[in-house]
Amino acid sequence: MLQKVSGFIQSNALCEPESRILAAVSGGIDSVVLCELLHQLKYTFAIAHCNFGLRAEDAEADQLFAKKLAKKYEVPFFTENFDTRTFAAQEKLSTQMAARTLRYTWFEQVRQQEGYDYIATAHHSNDLTETILLHLTKGTGIAGLHGIPAKNGHIIRPMLTVTKDDIFDFVTEQRLIWREDTSNETTKYQRNKIRHEVIPVLKEINPNLEETMQHTAERVSQAEAIVHAYIDTLRQQSIKEAEDAVYLSLVPLQNATGLPVVLHELLRPFNFSYSVVLELVEALDGLSGKQFDSPSHTLVKDRDQLVITPRNLSRFGSVTIAEGQAEVSEEHVQLSLRYVPASEYKLNTKPHVAALDAGLLKFPLKLRPWQEGDWFVPLGMNGKKKISDFLIDKKIPANLKAKTLVLVTEQSIAWIVGQRLDNRFKVTEKTEKVLEISLLRKS
Repeated sequence: MLQKVSGFIQSNALCEPESRILAAVSGGIDSVVLCELLHQLKYTFAIAHCNFGLRAEDAEADQLFAKKLAKKYEVPFFTENFDTRTFAAQEKLSTQMAARTLRYTWFEQVRQQEGYDYIATAHHSNDLTETILLHLTKGTGIAGLHGIPAKNGHIIRPMLTVTKDDIFDFVTEQRLIWREDTSNETTKYQRNKIRHEVIPVLKEINPNLEETMQHTAERVSQAEAIVHAYIDTLRQQSIKEAEDAVYLSLVPLQNATGLPVVLHELLRPFNFSYSVVLELVEALDGLSGKQFDSPSHTLVKDRDQLVITPRNLSRFGSVTIAEGQAEVSEEHVQLSLRYVPASEYKLNTKPHVAALDAGLLKFPLKLRPWQEGDWFVPLGMNGKKKISDFLIDKKIPANLKAKTLVLVTEQSIAWIVGQRLDNRFKVTEKTEKVLEISLLRKS
């Protein structure tokens, strides 16, 4: 099995011998085998384990087991506890989809922060078969017919070529110990129902079901490449990425063949289902402002374009800025601050830069999302204006409005970040010291 997996890694260019790999480990038989394979193949790896808080004492035991596994291999160990049920309720997701979203979001955060090249999961050939059947049952596009890709960005699946029987043989040969998840036996979950009730019947018809499915998936992948060549041409013509959102122009799609399928493929990276895309197609001739949601993103129709933004999986809170602080670097925003004597300052009028009279500010300042009822005095005006009205006048799409931040001094808004300065805090001939704040990044 070691040679089989090594050959699969090389033939699919999953990673290099010197790659640093973050292994997703539940403690079950598949992920235990993944660790042993990475160890025997001499990869540099670490173990990442999620506790979703769904199985009480069993989840705690799994977490401890994964920690001991990391100690056995003398590799770094990362773990995180999630309140999955609360997150699922807030985001209106199934528990399984919520866990998947939390899991992969956290894995990617750890990968970036700790300098790993890839995230390895323990999916195998049986998982691929189950996934294809599940997609067929629930409805799928072309991508669903090739099941689980061996490599998807930074995610690799080195065990996709082996079967469950191979895995059992390997643990017996290597005398490995693992944790058994009792939830794998219940048929209340859709995947388990297919595993325990559907696949045994299909294997009566075709004993080599897993191998057949793998070959089918390979052929579908090649057909998908042909479709993607057409889609990629349209993608280059229609999609523009910016710091605040992704903008999809509808003009190049006016004469596209199979518009629902084309849009579904263009929106696939943002996790929009085909049923949502069909609703979207029906709304294209309607008024602007209609909103559509996926588990990870929000889309708003804005005239002849679609505006796509990430959903706030963890809402941006307030950030306090102390006097003299040189930068603000948070998950969703990065600011640079500098103080300059007014006599030496050259005014910068770009919207991402705010030049404020430092003498008029009361520290600490606060950076927060705008709220209903907020108002300010726009630069160049004397009267108050509600921020909600300002954003409407600026024709800011609804999903970008929610991401708008304000800089507050005491109870007054000094700057709509990246948009407009408050007239009360502008630099004048009376200003002695200027506080210049530059927006470097906002997501």
